[in-house]
Amino acid sequence: MTEKDFDVVVIGGGPAGMAAALEALKSVKKVAIVERNDELGGILNQCIHSGFGLQYFNEELTGPEYAQRFIDRVGDSEIEVFLNTMVLEIKDKTVIAMNEEGILKLKAKAIVLAMGCRERTRGQIRIPGTRPAGVLTAGLAQRYTNLENLKPGNRVVILGSGDIGLIMARRLKLEGLNVLSVYEIMPYANGLFRNIKNCLDDFDIPLHLSTTVTKVIGSKRLQAVEVSAVDDNLEPIPGTEEIIPCDTLLLSVGLIPENEVSKTAGVDLSKITGGPVVSNDLQTSEEGIFACGNVLHVHDLVDHVTREAEEAGRNAARYALGETSESTTQIPVEASGPVRYVLPSTITNTDEKVELKFRVGSPIEKGKVTVYLNDEPVYEGREKEFVPSIMETVTLSPEKLSDGKLRVEVK
Repeated sequence: MTEKDFDVVVIGGGPAGMAAALEALKSVKKVAIVERNDELGGILNQCIHSGFGLQYFNEELTGPEYAQRFIDRVGDSEIEVFLNTMVLEIKDKTVIAMNEEGILKLKAKAIVLAMGCRERTRGQIRIPGTRPAGVLTAGLAQRYTNLENLKPGNRVVILGSGDIGLIMARRLKLEGLNVLSVYEIMPYANGLFRNIKNCLDDFDIPLHLSTTVTKVIGSKRLQAVEVSAVDDNLEPIPGTEEIIPCDTLLLSVGLIPENEVSKTAGVDLSKITGGPVVSNDLQTSEEGIFACGNVLHVHDLVDHVTREAEEAGRNAARYALGETSESTTQIPVEASGPVRYVLPSTITNTDEKVELKFRVGSPIEKGKVTVYLNDEPVYEGREKEFVPSIMETVTLSPEKLSDGKLRVEVK
């Protein structure tokens, strides 16, 4: 067994993990990244399309280009990187992991959780039917196409209008596959508008709303899917069934923060986001353990992930150095009305401005966000459109904060 001591240990070597580690290294000397894959970069390595870095680098990059800039920085730094290393559990700020050399015990003064997220699978959405080859998540199809140079099929149906599915609709069309349609159970698209326009409209790929796959048909290989319209309760409408011959079904039906390791540390998880419950310094319910990126909540842009991760890295380093004191301030923050969730869940530091991040549960054509402190408005936004695919932010100055409870509402 190998034992090592660090100031900050970051779990996950994707964009969030690398940004958090690099930021922590500005204040402390001993920082480690633990990554289960054989390379840093995470999901960005297979995202060969452009559109990354417009906010962080002020230029348009592909996913691998964005990742490589941070990989190079980590490689030129004193950060110790453990690749092909699987974290088994976190116990008393000790990260217990395993790789080909055996068991590792990495003792940390502070830990940053940056494990990213995973895709929902067919089993999680319970599509009836047989179990043939040809049913896979959009992210897996992306890996096959972009990294493994493999063709996932010929005639493709996509279920779900998440951004990965939209991007893969375009990608497979460019590779010569027949992308038949995208079906979305909700009455609105879940991806960013730019992806609807650039990936579907520009390539004449139809999007069918309020429609879902109700049956998988095939023996060894997928032969067809049954699709049906759904009612206001998202239940299939009898008599609307249609059989679509195809050999490939891609699922783009949502992402789940990867928090199995977080559970071993006793971190409280949100029932809405699936990510850790955090205060405004991104500290979880377990003192000295911080969370950022898609393991906390699913983000729209990697640029936002990077900024949030840098904040987590700074705060973890401050904790490791003993520069934080136990706060007596506890201002709970809750979502109200059409607001599905809001982060952070608690404000413990009122010395600096606080950024509230939230999403609505369904589109609102015209609405205005209001933040209440003990039912008194302390912030009112302008009237605008709200959609679930875009994360909104509200910044509150310290003078807006005092004892009580904050509530975020859109109406």
